[in-house]
Amino acid sequence: MGTKCKAFMLSLFLSFLLFSPVFSASSDGLVRIGLKKRNMDPNNRLAARLVSGDGEMLRTSIRKYHLRGNIRDSGDTDIVALKNYMDAQYFGEIGVGTPPQKFTVIFDTGSSNLWVPSSKCYLSVSCFFHSKYKSSESSTYKKNGKSAAIQYGTGAISGFFSEDNVKIGDLVVKNQEFIEATKEPGVTFLMAKFDGILGLGFQEISVGSAVPVWYNMVKQGLIKNPVFSFWFNRNVQEEEGGEIVFGGVDPNHYKGAHTYVPVTQKGYWQFNMGDVLIAGKTTGFCASGCAAIADSGTSLLAGPTPIITEINHAIGASGVVSQECKAVVSQYGDMMMELLLAEAQPKKVCSQIGLCTFDGTRGVSAGIESVVDAKNGDKVSGVLTDAMCSACEMSIVWMQNQLRQNQTKEQILNYVNQLCERLPNPMGESAVDCGSISSMPKVAFTIGGKTFELNPEQYILKVGEGAQAQCISGFTAMDIPPPRGPLWIMGDVFMGRYHTVFDYGKMRVGFAEAA
Repeated sequence: MGTKCKAFMLSLFLSFLLFSPVFSASSDGLVRIGLKKRNMDPNNRLAARLVSGDGEMLRTSIRKYHLRGNIRDSGDTDIVALKNYMDAQYFGEIGVGTPPQKFTVIFDTGSSNLWVPSSKCYLSVSCFFHSKYKSSESSTYKKNGKSAAIQYGTGAISGFFSEDNVKIGDLVVKNQEFIEATKEPGVTFLMAKFDGILGLGFQEISVGSAVPVWYNMVKQGLIKNPVFSFWFNRNVQEEEGGEIVFGGVDPNHYKGAHTYVPVTQKGYWQFNMGDVLIAGKTTGFCASGCAAIADSGTSLLAGPTPIITEINHAIGASGVVSQECKAVVSQYGDMMMELLLAEAQPKKVCSQIGLCTFDGTRGVSAGIESVVDAKNGDKVSGVLTDAMCSACEMSIVWMQNQLRQNQTKEQILNYVNQLCERLPNPMGESAVDCGSISSMPKVAFTIGGKTFELNPEQYILKVGEGAQAQCISGFTAMDIPPPRGPLWIMGDVFMGRYHTVFDYGKMRVGFAEAA
C-alpha cells in the first residue's frame, strides 16, 4: 500500500471507559493484568454527542495508520487499525521511568510502538488532559532524540524517541525505546480515557524499527514462555473488563482446547481464514481463503464491503442507498447476469462491460468517454468514478453467491438491489432495531477447519436501556486491495467471544471459547 495508501476515516466513536488495572503474579509464573471498566454516565453521553458533530453518538472510527518518517524502506509498512472508544476498548496501567510514572494505555496487537504524551507537548490541547512523561524525573532515562511520526486520518501524532524502563505489572522492561508524543490530534485524543498505546505487534510495522516492548520482555527473560493471551469480559453489567496474561494462558478464561493457526505474515498477527457463513449458509467469499488479523485495538469486526453488506442486510442493519450501486444494477445487471451464466471469468466481467479495466488480477477503475451531444458531433470526455467499478465488482460477488443457491435471474437482481440499499453510509455506521436482536441470524467464520460462531447478542453493541437504547452492528466495512488485502480485522467483537492466544515462540494464534 505504501505512500499511495488513503486513510479510511469514519467519524469518531469515543470511549468513556476508565480501566483500573489489577496486577498479580502467581506461582504458575504468569503475569496477570486485570482490566476494569466504568459504565457510561450522562456527562459522557453528552460529550459523545458534542464530539460526533451531528448529534449521533455511537459512531465507528476506522483508521488506516499510515506510518511516515523513520520507517524501514519496505514500501509496505502501513498499520491498519480500528479504534472504537465507546463500549469495547480495553485499557491497563503501566509505569515509565524510575520511579514509575503512571500511564493508562491500550494494549494493541494491531500496532507495535509504545507512545505516551510528553511533558514537552505544549501546543496540543489533548496533552493537557492526560498524564505526561517527564524525563527529568526519571533516574533511568536515556536520551535518544530520533524524530517519529504516526499519520492518522485527522492528523499526526509526532514526537521523538527516548529510552527508559517500563513497568508492566510486576515486570520491569529495561532500556525500552518509546515515543514521547509532542503533538496529538485534538478531536481523537481530547476526550479519550487513555494516555497512550502499547503495541504488541511485530517489529516489521514498528515506527523507526523500534524494538517492541514484548520483544524485550522475552529477550530479558522476564516471562517463562513467549506467549501472551487476552480475555475480554463482554458482560456490561460487570465491573471487571478482562485480563491480559503475559507468559502463558489462564485455564479459567476459556473452555475446551484452542484451535491454532500459523502466522502467515509478520507485522500484524496475520493468519488465513476460511469461509464466512450467514445462518449456516456459505457466502462463498472466502471459500478459497482470506487473510485476517487478530487485533485487540479494534472494537468492531471489519471486512470487505461486499460481504459486510451481505451480513448487514441479513441482520437488518440500515445503511445509506448507494446511487452508483443501484445505477450499475439497473443499467448493466442483465448483461452481467448473461456473462456469468455464459461462464465468463467473474473477475473479467466488469471490464468486459466497460466499467473497469482488467489489470491481470482484478478490475480497476477505467476512464470512459461519453458522447453527450451527438447531434453537434461534440464529445465531452469524462471519467466515471471509482464507485462504478467498485459497485460492479461487489454486484458480481453477490450474483455469484445467489447463482450457487440456484436463484432465478429476477430474484438475483432484486436481491442485489436490496444489498445496494444496505451499503454502509459514508460515515460507516450501521444501526439495527434493538427489538429484533433475538431473530437475527448467527454469523460464523471458519478458522483452522473449525467454525467459530457469533450470535446476535455477541455482534450487536447495545448502549442504553429502554426507549433510549441504541444498537449498532458489530460489522463494518473496510477495503484493502490486493496484494495486502482483502484483509479481515477480527477485533474485540470476535476476541470477546473467543479467548485469544498470541504464541510468539511458535508463531501462531489460537482461539477457544471464552469462559
